[in-house]
Amino acid sequence: MSSTLGSSIGKKLLMSLSGLFLIMFLVVHLTVNSFLLIPDGGEFFNAGAHFMATTPAIRLIEPLLAIGFLVHILWGVKLTIENRRARGNARYASGKKTTGVTWASQNMLVLGITVGAFLVLHIAQFWVKMKLTGDPLLDHTTISIGGVETEVENAYALVNTTFSYLWIVVVYVIGAIGLAIHLSHGFWSAFQTIGFSNEIWRKRLTVLGNIFAWLMGLGFSLIAVLQYFFYQG
Repeated sequence: MSSTLGSSIGKKLLMSLSGLFLIMFLVVHLTVNSFLLIPDGGEFFNAGAHFMATTPAIRLIEPLLAIGFLVHILWGVKLTIENRRARGNARYASGKKTTGVTWASQNMLVLGITVGAFLVLHIAQFWVKMKLTGDPLLDHTTISIGGVETEVENAYALVNTTFSYLWIVVVYVIGAIGLAIHLSHGFWSAFQTIGFSNEIWRKRLTVLGNIFAWLMGLGFSLIAVLQYFFYQG
C-alpha cells in the first residue's frame, strides 16, 4: 500500500480522490451560502448553519474535510516540485510554450496557493469565530424551524457584517475566481486519473468541468458582492 501511494500514479490518485471529496463539499457549501440571498433577515441561512453545526454526521465529516484539504494542498505542492525537478531544463529547451496545455494546468501551484490564502481568510473570518473564539455578532436569535421556535447562533449577522467591508469582498472575489480556474483543470483531471475518461468523455468532462468551475467561482463571488451592495443596513 505504501509503495502504491509513494508512486507517481499513487500520488496523483490521492490528489484526485481528495479533490473529488472537496468538490462535494463545495457543492454543499455553496448551497448553504445561497440561503444568504433569501430576503428574510437571515432566518433561513441561520437554520441551515444551525443544521450544519449540530448534525452529528456533519460534525464527524469536519475533521475528514480538514484532512482532505491538507492532503490535497501538501500533495499538490509535492507533485509540482517533483514534476519540475524531473523535467529540469527540458522545460526551457524549445523556448516555446507547450501547445495543447491550458494555462490552468501549467499554473496549478499558483492557483492552489491563491485558493489556500482565500481558505485561510475564510477560516479566520468564520470558522474560528463560530467554533473557537466566539463573536458578539453570534449572539443567539430565535427562529422558526419546522414550526418550532428554536434558539440559534446568529451566523447571518456575522457573515453579513463581514461582507460589509469592501476589501474582504474583493479578496473573496479574487479567491473565488482562482478557485474557478483551478477547478476548470482539476475537475476533468481527477476523473481522468481514476480511469473515468477516454477521448469522448475527456471532451465532455472538460465542458462539464468548465461549467461546474465557473458556477462555483461566480456563485461564491456573486453572494459576496450582492451582500455588500444590497443586504447592508
